[in-house]
Amino acid sequence: MRTIKTTTGADIGLDGDLMTVLETLFEEVTVRLELERTFEDMMAEIQHVVNQMTPEEQRAYLVESLFLNTVTYENERLGAYLRKLSDTTADEAET
Repeated sequence: MRTIKTTTGADIGLDGDLMTVLETLFEEVTVRLELERTFEDMMAEIQHVVNQMTPEEQRAYLVESLFLNTVTYENERLGAYLRKLSDTTADEAET
């Protein structure tokens, strides 16, 4: 398994698991900066990480990221819809 490094020198194993990359970014940016990170801090670190990937690795992680974001988006939309249904049902029960 090939590894790349964050700007702080932490290793990231490129095993195709997006969560490994996300967890490392969280630890090396968000936690290290004690939640005081900025958009620019995170974007700089993401760009640093992505620039070390081959085009094939970039493509694979983009596909996994799009999938994860699509599932998250769907879950948020469905959650909002269910809350709306629940609110409507509760309102009807009160009348």
